[in-house]
Amino acid sequence: MPMRKEELQEIRDAVARLCAGFAGEYWRELDRARSYPTEFVRALTQAGYLSCLIPEEYGGTGLGLTAASAILEEIQKSGANGAGCHAQMYIMGSLLRHGSEAQKRKYLPGIARGELRLQAFGVTEPTAGTDTTSIRTTATRDANRYIINGQKVWTSRAEHSDLMLLLARTTAREEVKKKTEGLSVFLVDMREALGKGLTIRPIRTMINHSTTEVFFDNLAVPAENLVGDEGKGFRYILDGMNAERILIGAECVGDARWFIAKASAYAAERRVFGRPIGQNQGIQFPIARAYMATEAAALMVDRAAHLYELGQPCGKEANMAKQLAAEASWQAADMCLQTHGGFGFAEEYDVERKFRETRLYQIAPISTNLVLSYIAEHVLGLPRSY
Repeated sequence: MPMRKEELQEIRDAVARLCAGFAGEYWRELDRARSYPTEFVRALTQAGYLSCLIPEEYGGTGLGLTAASAILEEIQKSGANGAGCHAQMYIMGSLLRHGSEAQKRKYLPGIARGELRLQAFGVTEPTAGTDTTSIRTTATRDANRYIINGQKVWTSRAEHSDLMLLLARTTAREEVKKKTEGLSVFLVDMREALGKGLTIRPIRTMINHSTTEVFFDNLAVPAENLVGDEGKGFRYILDGMNAERILIGAECVGDARWFIAKASAYAAERRVFGRPIGQNQGIQFPIARAYMATEAAALMVDRAAHLYELGQPCGKEANMAKQLAAEASWQAADMCLQTHGGFGFAEEYDVERKFRETRLYQIAPISTNLVLSYIAEHVLGLPRSY
């Protein structure tokens, strides 16, 4: 049953109160040191927010994607950054929908209690990028285990996760009828694997995102850690990717609302030539345009989340939600920086940090160009462009 608006507002208010304990200076210090927000993630975990999608029978709160979207949106709207933990929500979709009962009972209660962290999503590779079916990481069956070899890149939070959801080829691409076949999903226990065929190397980037590259060298993974059926992993991953795009869309809406509130407040109080700069249409109009774009994107995020909760096809809506929200947040970010002028570049205002952080979503988790190609081909029926 969909949550009532009042219930969602209660969740938003509670998340806002939690985030108020992690003010701007907390995030600025982490950004300078490129450190992981351990205390913030712990607080979210203890409050039960990161287990919101886990059914009650496994120790979670059993909420839907709409509630998860509200949580992540509110985190971003508060000026915080949920990138340190948001993956636990969208990775959950593949495990919940396609994992065995034994896997769910083994892992989900521990995740719900905060004893296990499922934050790493091993899909992207250096030579494949967003062409997921061209990945080269292999998993070869050997009696009661699989031997994994290959490399992943942009695997964020691998150093801060106990488990990884990994996509690998179990059948060579040239041996399958469709390129989407022969891919399988595994749960890798990184606590056991690290130093025994698993190597993690951090990548320092323009934002504090705790991202890495991961190497697999004859890593043995128990066959019981195969999620679902061998060779059907691409479909399973898509479930996670649709949830990912919806939740990232919600985060972008939160970012955009932070930028709009920040710019509006500054424009109302900053005086130049004897009047508030917000009295000038040159300042007002970009803020108003960003607001309209954000509200439209929020409606699409809500629509996509609703369809996902109903178990209905939502690829079109998930992609549009992510695209529209990412564009709205970037539009709002640019507007906010321009409104603040030189002060927007000062760390203490947090604008430059949030500006850098929200820029990521023009590229990840899927580039805006690929979303446009998907809509053109699969929705509008135009010829495939790549």
